[in-house]
Amino acid sequence: MLTREWRPSWPVDVRLTLAPHRRGTGDPAFTVTPDGAVWRASTTPDGPGTLRVLRRADTVEGQAWGPGASWLLDGLPELLGAADDPASFTPAHDVLRTAAVRFRDFRVGRTRNAFEALVPAVLEQKVVGREAWRAWRYLVRGFGEVAPGPPPGPRPLHVPPPPRVWVAIPSWEWHKSGIEAVRAHAIIGAARVASRLEVDDTEEADRRLRSLNGIGVWTSAEVRQRALGDPDAVSVGDYHIPGIVGWALTGRKVDDAGMLELLEPYTGHRYRVTRMLELSGAAPPRRGPRMSVRDYRRF
Repeated sequence: MLTREWRPSWPVDVRLTLAPHRRGTGDPAFTVTPDGAVWRASTTPDGPGTLRVLRRADTVEGQAWGPGASWLLDGLPELLGAADDPASFTPAHDVLRTAAVRFRDFRVGRTRNAFEALVPAVLEQKVVGREAWRAWRYLVRGFGEVAPGPPPGPRPLHVPPPPRVWVAIPSWEWHKSGIEAVRAHAIIGAARVASRLEVDDTEEADRRLRSLNGIGVWTSAEVRQRALGDPDAVSVGDYHIPGIVGWALTGRKVDDAGMLELLEPYTGHRYRVTRMLELSGAAPPRRGPRMSVRDYRRF
């Protein structure tokens, strides 16, 4: 086990900052223990690793296990938002002024791991969360190794598989996970060029991601938000976010074009705005039927 203590210049909210990396309550690579510690299992450039993060007073404590331990601890400040600068964010709407006070400790963190963020983003394309998270659990538990270090609870964490393993998953296992060929091929294609996706520049990352079959503007944004900590990456094409933004800022639902128009004054912080509105619970009332959970395993 390796350890690191870090004293940030703001009161870090560990759970709030790391929440976007959790893929459902049963995520096999992410959990929160009763003491408030967040555990993440990850495939790093140095190999598999497990990271435990806990804030005590003004200090953030990191513990890590496995070949990737040093890499994970080196990136701990950036994971918790040290590279994010919200100082130029000036809310012009009351709901955002309130959110900026309520979530004043919110920062956009970065994992520095684009491919690992890409896989669950592709699984979540055009489906409800429960459907995608079911597939994520099946594939990570079935093809990812048990995470290094002690288990955080009754079940061990599992490390998401490295690119070479995703390439080799048989077609029938994708089917058993509930993932159809289109999304499976998108992940396999990205896995074959995974090293090319690990760049720091957000514009270049967007170009490289969207050059791949099956990766569009929504998936690219979801990856850049998490892997690069891009505070301006807007999830255009999302089922819920345009409605949330329109309802919160104007009292009516809007489409993607309307959302982008409303967010234009916040350029540079557009993901920050959508995330704050999500955290605020600013959503229009539900009047229509919910999207159903499909099960490709029956087809």
